Amino acid sequence: MGSNQNQTKVTGRVGIGIAGARLPLGSRAFWTATKLLLVSARGFSSCPSSSSSSSSSSSSSCASYSSLSTPAAASGEGKPINLFTAINQALHIALDTDPRSFVFGEDVGFGGVFRCTIGLAERFGKHRVFNTPLCEQGIVGFGIGLAAMGNRAIAEIQFADYIYPAFDQIVNEAAKFRYRSGNQFNCGGLTVRAPYGAVGHGGHYHSQSPEAFFCHVPGIKVVIPRSPQQAKGLLLSCIRDPNPVVFFEPKALYRVAVENVPEDDYMLPLSEAEVIKEGSDITLVGWGAQLGVMEEACAEAEKEGISCELIDLRTLLPWDKETVEASVRKTGRLLISHEAPITGGFGAEIAASIVERCFLRLEAPIARVCGYDTPFPLVFEPFYLPTKNKVVDAIKATVNY
Repeated sequence: MGSNQNQTKVTGRVGIGIAGARLPLGSRAFWTATKLLLVSARGFSSCPSSSSSSSSSSSSSCASYSSLSTPAAASGEGKPINLFTAINQALHIALDTDPRSFVFGEDVGFGGVFRCTIGLAERFGKHRVFNTPLCEQGIVGFGIGLAAMGNRAIAEIQFADYIYPAFDQIVNEAAKFRYRSGNQFNCGGLTVRAPYGAVGHGGHYHSQSPEAFFCHVPGIKVVIPRSPQQAKGLLLSCIRDPNPVVFFEPKALYRVAVENVPEDDYMLPLSEAEVIKEGSDITLVGWGAQLGVMEEACAEAEKEGISCELIDLRTLLPWDKETVEASVRKTGRLLISHEAPITGGFGAEIAASIVERCFLRLEAPIARVCGYDTPFPLVFEPFYLPTKNKVVDAIKATVNY
């Protein structure tokens, strides 16, 4: 491990190197708190352009990691661990297998508030795992510059509720980096981790689900896991993907979700939904922590003879329309559920796309069971959330339409 710790260091030269790579010096990103930011422009890529400063290393990574995406790579039984431990394992592997990887954010040096980064600084050194100032715009902006120099920048936003100060950096800089430079430069090594969603006592500043904001932005990917095994495989895929990714982690599941997770290095494919349970009467689509609620609702509905097909979208941008379409063509009905407010939620995009593709096959209006159009409440959280009973009622109403 000692050799890895000494191969790459983060210094002021990151900013100088970015400017030296023939990038415009007039970007607003240079004037943020870290003074290490840069202009960015970006579209999707299977592998970075050969003209990029990071092209050769990134392209070789695409080849070397491809074998880990096979089902056989994740076939081991593993050990039962919870979700935050699975995240920690993924970060350990990312840092261990690639000396260009860095983890940074508020309090990550001692393990973070949810303990996802515990032990990383001790093993890989404080120059690769380090705390940042309380400045989300600076955290992501610094990550853009670091990734633009060919590194794997893994930035942590302590709560997704506080990702909004970094919104400009993610949306106007990271997402447009490749596109704006005509594919000459990229910041595809950037992954932004953020805990999202209800936790039982978070109130309106520690419970939000902001995924829909980012799903409106071409040039980034948005990924949300439902379980420990999914979290580890998807996070490793996000870190190694040649595009910037926003990875939302369901913090309510950090400790309570436990399953067997392979200890080895494996990846799960992005933009591929998973059919968790097959059925014939209605299709249910969700992501993240809401999958547990929907699974319980499916079991309840089946007691009354309703066969439900449950799909975990996993990647919201770009999302797997084909899998959802095939299911709806079979069942004729669709229900979408998420914690975020219903108006403008990503469920509306799914509904609109499926109506376009499956209009003549639909047997009932598409149902959405989501959060209310209010700020996230504290004492009224149980009333706000799309609970099992709400989902069951919507299933029955849709099937009996």
